[in-house]
Amino acid sequence: MTDPDQPVMPSIPSTSYPGGDDERFARVVEYAPNAMILTDAHGRITMVNAETEKVFGYRRDELMGQAIEMLVPERFRHHHSGLRDSFVSKPGPRPMGPGRDLYALRKDGSEFAVEIGLNPIPIGGHLHILAAIVDISDRKTRQERLEKSLREKELLLAEVHHRVKNNLQIVYSLLDMQSAQINDPEVREMLRDSCNRVRSMAQIHQTLYQSEDVSQVELGHFFDDLLTSLYSSYVVDIERIVIKTDISPVFLPIGLAVPCGLIANELLSNALKHAFRDGKKGQIDVYVGEEANKHIRITVTDNGVGLPDDLDIENDGSLGLLLVNMLVDQLHGTITIHRANPTSLSVEFPQTEAP
Repeated sequence: MTDPDQPVMPSIPSTSYPGGDDERFARVVEYAPNAMILTDAHGRITMVNAETEKVFGYRRDELMGQAIEMLVPERFRHHHSGLRDSFVSKPGPRPMGPGRDLYALRKDGSEFAVEIGLNPIPIGGHLHILAAIVDISDRKTRQERLEKSLREKELLLAEVHHRVKNNLQIVYSLLDMQSAQINDPEVREMLRDSCNRVRSMAQIHQTLYQSEDVSQVELGHFFDDLLTSLYSSYVVDIERIVIKTDISPVFLPIGLAVPCGLIANELLSNALKHAFRDGKKGQIDVYVGEEANKHIRITVTDNGVGLPDDLDIENDGSLGLLLVNMLVDQLHGTITIHRANPTSLSVEFPQTEAP
């Protein structure tokens, strides 16, 4: 007699294996390395293997004929039958709950993380479901430890960046206080330039501290902060010099970000200090972006007085320009200069650190 409510599937074809398919199937299930549980379409357990007894702590006779929900934590039981009905309506081999954390319940009441693979099995013309259950609690514990360790390292690295920023800020404040006590305008200007260099490095570390990824600097945020600080440092009349930016999202590791920040500081400082003398008005354009050859390009352009024809940027006495050349070499990059109409200095370098 057949159960009219039991889904019917084609019977398993006979084969030449000794003992028939049923015996062979039972032997495969019994000696499988994972817990194997066979249920009917209504979720009643019809077969378990030795590994199931070991994993769940039940004897075989305690499981046979019971609802599979006895092995499911109580908080998940209310929707388990709905998931089973969904599988029965469209049977096919697949993992259970892909993307979700799955848990099973032992006899002693303890829960453990599992991965479950489901397979429809036609037996006696009716659909059964074979669940292959893998205890992944050790793997999950190791993963959680690794994730915890990673979070701790990220917090530590963020704290390092924060402390470096604070220390650089102290150096900046000391230089700023010292410059206020100096009457010589040239010396005071040199100290102000040094202040801005220290502050640009501090801003790199501040950007990293505030970032979700403490291993990379997003140049857009850094340039926004740098422009604001340099503008307030060099420009008294905010209507005299207009700055326009075209800055794409570019990420750099700390090893490239610090020299890149110093280069940007020098290019912008030179334009703000020297391009518009005697109160002249003008515009500075800042471009930052990734080129097709995986290089980063930073270009500062102005419509100011231009660079003198006899200025040798590689041997000029200006500390700022010498620093730019040194840092460009460090980045294995190139610098391109257009002296006037408009004046532009463009630096290009590889996006990844050289080995």
